[in-house]
Amino acid sequence: MNQPLAYVHPGAKIAKNVVIEPFTTIHNNVEIGEGTWIGSNVTIMEGARIGKNCNIFPGAVIAAVPQDLKFGGEDSLAIIGDNTTIRECVTVNRGTIASGQTKIGKNCLVMATAHIAHDCHIGDNAIIVNGVALAGHVTVGDYAVIGGLAAIHQFVSIGDHAMISGGSLVRKDVPPYTKAAKEPLSYVGINSVGLRRRGFSTEKIREIQDIYRILFQKTYNTTQALGIIEAEMEATPERDEIILFVRNSPRGVMKGYTGSV
Repeated sequence: MNQPLAYVHPGAKIAKNVVIEPFTTIHNNVEIGEGTWIGSNVTIMEGARIGKNCNIFPGAVIAAVPQDLKFGGEDSLAIIGDNTTIRECVTVNRGTIASGQTKIGKNCLVMATAHIAHDCHIGDNAIIVNGVALAGHVTVGDYAVIGGLAAIHQFVSIGDHAMISGGSLVRKDVPPYTKAAKEPLSYVGINSVGLRRRGFSTEKIREIQDIYRILFQKTYNTTQALGIIEAEMEATPERDEIILFVRNSPRGVMKGYTGSV
């Protein structure tokens, strides 16, 4: 349903049952999947790949060139997975030569005025709340939740099922299953409510808590803590995911629990 007051470049590939509201502009080299709704005053630029059954609200700009002075005009993409909602005035820049794409997974919710910079990779079922700013090359795991107005430093990684409080300044990596808050950003527990909602058992949640007690609440340094976790705790997918995340963190992980307000 291409409204007469919308502009769609002849080279754009628009699937059946896509609704395009008035005053929207869709450039060349764009692909949009079946059942997607594009609201009024949306701009979708070259390199956008939008999945099925997405909703893109007024004022959003998808696949604009990166805000990166090193960008040389190379071909790159901005990919949005199926069933993802992009709310009002969100900006999603396409990738650079570094990775070739910016990617938002399936079933995500990106709330109003959030910014997703070049080469960010966001997993499935993530929630990016109003006003969040992701700098370039940020990685966000599946089911992660980033609270409103949080600012994420370039090259930071946020693990699966992590939850970051609103207004946070995120300069270090946030491991999976954790809650992060305070200034500077610190561990404040695991995301137990979110894990229960997603079907994690009481025993599994307790296991994850025990791992992070060793890592963040004891007096060990990171190397010592990881050695104890490997030696004393049964190997499970969750244990190994946490160990690999922390061990492979080039920026280092956030501070441990301090107990201060």
